[in-house]
Amino acid sequence: MTEPSFLREIRTAYDAVAADYAELLRDALAGSPFDRAMLGAFAELADGPVADLGCGPGRITAHLASLGTDVFGVDLSPEMIAVARRLHPGLRFEEGSLLGLDLPDAELAGAVAWYSIIHTPPEHLPAVFAEFARVLKPGGHLLLAFQTGEGQPRHLSHAYGHDLSLDAYRLSPGNVVKLLTEAGFAMHAQLVREPEGPEKTPQAYLLARH
Repeated sequence: MTEPSFLREIRTAYDAVAADYAELLRDALAGSPFDRAMLGAFAELADGPVADLGCGPGRITAHLASLGTDVFGVDLSPEMIAVARRLHPGLRFEEGSLLGLDLPDAELAGAVAWYSIIHTPPEHLPAVFAEFARVLKPGGHLLLAFQTGEGQPRHLSHAYGHDLSLDAYRLSPGNVVKLLTEAGFAMHAQLVREPEGPEKTPQAYLLARH
C-alpha cells in the first residue's frame, strides 16, 4: 500500500523541528491547568496499558507516567522518537502511523491523541478513529486535544525556527464527536476553552469511551 503523501509531509516536517520543538514546549504543561486536568482525569480512568499516539518528544507520555499510568509513545517521526528516547530513557517509544498502528486488537485500556490528529486531512479521520477503536478494548478511553475550527487547512511554511511545508486543520468539536460516535465511541466529557497567550482559536478536549 502506497503511503499517503500527507504522512510523508508530516514526517519530514517533524523530523526537521524535533529538537527545537522539544525545547520550546518542554515546560508548557506547567502553565496549562486545563491540559493537566483532562490528562489527570484520563489517567484515573485508564486502567491498563495506554498509548500516547503522536507522542512527539514524549512530554505527554512522561506526564502520564508521572501520574502512575502504564504508558508508551508512538510517533511517525524517527527524529521525534530519538528525542523522546533521549529525554525519557525509562519509557518506551516506537515509530508508527495513526492510520496503521502495530498493535493487536483490543490491546489498550486507553489512548491519547494530543494535538496529533491536526495534520490529518478530515477525510482520513474516519480511518484514524477506526484504528483507535480497533486497538482499544471495550470500555477503553480515548482523549483527544485539538484546535477548533471548521476543518479548514492552515498551511505552515515556518515553525519552531525552521522552514517546512505542512498543513494543520482546525476541527469542529461537533464533527469530531459525530465521527467518534460512528467509530463506536460514546462521549464521556467535552471541554472547549478560550484561547490563551499566542493561541488563535479555542482549544477542544474530548474524552470518549469505546
